[in-house]
Amino acid sequence: MFNYPLNFEFKISTFSNDFIAKDANGVSIAYVRQKMFKLKEEVIVYSDESKAKELFHIRADKWLDFNTVYSFSAADSELALGKVGRKGWASLWKSRYELFDTNGDQDLLIQEENPWVKFWDGVCKEIPILNFFTGYFFNPSYAVTRPDGTLVGRFSKEKSFFGRRFKYEKLAEYEVGEELRVLLGLMMMVLLERRRG
Repeated sequence: MFNYPLNFEFKISTFSNDFIAKDANGVSIAYVRQKMFKLKEEVIVYSDESKAKELFHIRADKWLDFNTVYSFSAADSELALGKVGRKGWASLWKSRYELFDTNGDQDLLIQEENPWVKFWDGVCKEIPILNFFTGYFFNPSYAVTRPDGTLVGRFSKEKSFFGRRFKYEKLAEYEVGEELRVLLGLMMMVLLERRRG
C-alpha cells in the first residue's frame, strides 16, 4: 500500500502536537493533529497539511488514565477499524501497546526493544545542560509483532533534537487489516511517547 520506510516528522513551529507522515519517496501520506484542551484525547488524521480531508479519527475511551484505550474509525462513516491500548503497569519498565482488531481480539503488539534507553533518558533529563542532548543520544525503538512472535515491523526514533523524527520499517507482509491498524496505532503511540528520548 505504501512505499516503506515511512517517516514521521513533528512540527516544532506550532503549539499543537502534530506531525506529517511521508513515504520513502517523500510523498505525504497523512497529517496527524492532536486536538488541544480536550478532556478525552482525540486525534484527527488528515490526507495532508491543508486539512481539507479527514481520513480517520482516534478517540480515547475515557478521561486521562494510565490504561486508556484509543479507538480508530473512518472519518466519513465512523466505521470501527480497531483499537490500541497501553499495557498499564507493564509499560512502566518497557513501553508496550496492544493492537486490537474490529472484533476486539488482540492481534498485534508494539513493544519497546531496550528498556535501558528509557531509564538513561530519564536520568539524563534531570541533569542541567545534558538534558538538551538526550533526544540526540537516547533513541528508543519498538518492535511490532504478532502473538506468535513474528516480527512485522520496527519503529524507531531518529537522532534529532526535540524528538522530531521517527521511522517505520516494514519487515514482513501484512495480513488483512494489519497495515492500517499498525499505522494508526503507531500514530497514537508516538504522540504519547514522543516526549521521551
